[in-house]
Amino acid sequence: MYCIDKEKLKAKAKEKNTSLDGLAVDLGIDRTTFYRRLRTNKLLVKDVHKIAEVLNLSAAEVVEIFLCPLVA
Repeated sequence: MYCIDKEKLKAKAKEKNTSLDGLAVDLGIDRTTFYRRLRTNKLLVKDVHKIAEVLNLSAAEVVEIFLCPLVA
């Protein structure tokens, strides 16, 4: 099972002068919906694509942030 590395995502957003709230706006979804998807590790593929586009993430960064191994 995999998880989202929220700290790396926050750091990348901060690098690009935005926030998780700003990413929710970019995705066109309510911030509570976005935070719930992050908390439950259930971001939609289209969300990941849009975040990667907005933050200009490399393929390696996408894997590092969105496919981190879930520690049991």
